[in-house]
Amino acid sequence: MKVRVGIDVGGTFTDAVAIDNDSYELVGKVKVPTTHSAHEGVALGIVQSLEKLLSESNINESDVVFLAHGTTQATNAFLEGDVSKVGIFALGTGLEGKKAKADSKIDDIELAKGRYLQSSHQFLDTSKFNEETANETIQNLLNDGSEVIVGSESYSVDNPTREKKIMDAAKQFDMPATATHEVSKLYGLKTRTKTAVLNASILPKMIQTVNMTEDSVKKAGIKSQLMIMRCDGGVMNVDEVRSRPILTMLSGPAAGVAGALMYEKVSNGIFLEVGGTSTDISVIKNGKVMIEYAQIGGHKTYINSLDVRTVGIAGGSMIKMDDQQVSEVGPRSAHIADLAYAVYTDPDQLKNAKVVYVEPKPGDSKSYVVLENEQGERFALTLACVANYLGYVDEGHYAYGNKASATLAVEALAKETGKDPKQLALEISDKAAEKNLTVIDKMIKDYDLDLDGLQMLGGGGGAAAVVPYLAEKKGVKSAINKNAEVISPIGVALAMVREVVERSMSNPSEDDILKIRKEAEEAVVRAGAELSTVEVQVEVDATQNIVRAIGTGATDLRTKDLGKTLTLDEIKEKVIETYQTKPDEVVEEDKTDNLHVIKTSKEEKKLWGLMKKRKDIVHVVDNEGVIKLKKNGASIKSMSVEKIKNSFMSILEDVVGYGDGGVQVPDVFILQGKRIIDCSGVIDLNQIMALVNVELQGIDPETKLVVIIGKRSA
Repeated sequence: MKVRVGIDVGGTFTDAVAIDNDSYELVGKVKVPTTHSAHEGVALGIVQSLEKLLSESNINESDVVFLAHGTTQATNAFLEGDVSKVGIFALGTGLEGKKAKADSKIDDIELAKGRYLQSSHQFLDTSKFNEETANETIQNLLNDGSEVIVGSESYSVDNPTREKKIMDAAKQFDMPATATHEVSKLYGLKTRTKTAVLNASILPKMIQTVNMTEDSVKKAGIKSQLMIMRCDGGVMNVDEVRSRPILTMLSGPAAGVAGALMYEKVSNGIFLEVGGTSTDISVIKNGKVMIEYAQIGGHKTYINSLDVRTVGIAGGSMIKMDDQQVSEVGPRSAHIADLAYAVYTDPDQLKNAKVVYVEPKPGDSKSYVVLENEQGERFALTLACVANYLGYVDEGHYAYGNKASATLAVEALAKETGKDPKQLALEISDKAAEKNLTVIDKMIKDYDLDLDGLQMLGGGGGAAAVVPYLAEKKGVKSAINKNAEVISPIGVALAMVREVVERSMSNPSEDDILKIRKEAEEAVVRAGAELSTVEVQVEVDATQNIVRAIGTGATDLRTKDLGKTLTLDEIKEKVIETYQTKPDEVVEEDKTDNLHVIKTSKEEKKLWGLMKKRKDIVHVVDNEGVIKLKKNGASIKSMSVEKIKNSFMSILEDVVGYGDGGVQVPDVFILQGKRIIDCSGVIDLNQIMALVNVELQGIDPETKLVVIIGKRSA
């Protein structure tokens, strides 16, 4: 049996799973303490978990065909301010040089209270740049305490020659180095330099860890190439990590939602990965996780990352009481207070236990609830206790405990405060839900999510303690992910190789789009994907003048998709499930080999029934039932590749509108096979044609396509 191994390095534990490479079924899982303080750092825990997994699951080293891990190291380095001082070597000349000098100088960045990322800055006129002056400049930065070098020049994204020479010069001083063109291809020197500085600040320690991990894996007899999880849900090889470690930031939450989407075919939803102390919340829209530019220390970067928002509520959250009232749930947890959960304790240990109030950590408020038995043993009353008591945690859930113990714990506090036990439990649950709902409501608004069909999906060991009650409060469906407690390492094991290339372009030509598409293809192969599996999606963001190419690919042995092909009736049922009020009609209007175009219709009444209006919505649904696109009042046209290339411009010219802002180009989507060519960000007809021509290159002229044209989204 060939297996894929995924490892997730958490703050407390390192989890490892083995997945059957053919069936994608879980065949083994282990947990070991994360080895922060070991000489080898977290690398030791990775190898320990790997060896334990192979031993307990009877797997031979030669049967591991894919090995990847996610890590919190980059995230923790930024959260704790554990970074190296960065030397910025900037170049420029003339008037542009003056601006480059100012934009490349980065003020100290506060990462944690009282902990700053510091940088030293040296500017050199390009006309004076040579080997001798480069060495002098680096020596000056070294003398000022710099431990790593960043090369910065305004238009290096077009010509990185001099930035590369700076990196080569740094090697002569045995100093790690990066450059702005390595972290982003976008213009905007200030943000690009800031991103490079952040990347450089963790470079020395991350290189050390990666080297140790790679060496340890090789010594363990694993022949498979080591891959590392990225913050956008893909993986890359270790060589890429050595130059861009910043991409591993938030790889844990990214792995969790990636794993969730493997098992649960969610079209639109909120994914909550619930641990013991905090919950990571992310959004799934049209079957895809939402990505944003990451912010570190309040500063925007050019790093595409999962948009994850963390809330200090989880299964282990303790209850805070003031004046006999529930004042807060969390942020302190049983883990932080080093206490056992009452719900996972034998009921005999809680008999006659009394309520005492403690400060989990010195300096905290002394109003957190703890139960103390006659032997002086203490147990935390947590959100998991309350959820078990109220019946929201089923026996199959990882958070399931002893309901008798949970009842004793809740009743002890109820007696202390003079409240009804169930009412008290609901008050605690409501107080916890407030924090999560504040974030969830903001994300629903930010991403314009429709509550019809919205689902809350729970991952992580504490999922059942939080998600079912939260979904009930919001009035939406919920599900706890299969193997929720190890969803992050599962996401790592099943991840695809991913690369994103962005270019600043105000009016991209067909050649421009072809070039960036090719660049993304080469980048994803360089990151570890097999060329034959690579797919590239091109997006044009006209509002920011950015062309973005997203390349994804599989490693050599992953060729099977995870999921079941549904019948047409099952697909229609999936569409119906997205509505609280069922539509009058659900009809398949068209299809490709892998995508179904389903139209729903419903008569809506307004003004107390005096006015009636029929609302048509077009849905594009894949063979697994995931709604990939939803568009109100759109038209559907079927045509061949040849017809699109010859006649599509005239069709577009017939459907453009005109308003106060000039020409109003509609949203255009073209379905081909399992691909959706998304032209919705393009506001120029010639650019739409350029994008379409590039995406359809090399496809048989007789191939059938489905075109969807609708009013542009606001």
